[in-house]
Amino acid sequence: MVVKEEFCTQCGGELEGSHAECAQAAELSPPRYCGECGRRMQVQVTPLHWQARCSVHGEIVG
Repeated sequence: MVVKEEFCTQCGGELEGSHAECAQAAELSPPRYCGECGRRMQVQVTPLHWQARCSVHGEIVG
């Protein structure tokens, strides 16, 4: 299933306009907001990986 992200995963704003600074931040840090609904996610970072959990859409692991 392909999910279309409608929200920025770094700032939580709608993906209209420029998110150049967010794109740079995304290279170095895990997503902080859900791309489907824009809600703030619970994020856990370890030395080997990260995982983020949206209360509505579930878990993302990277």
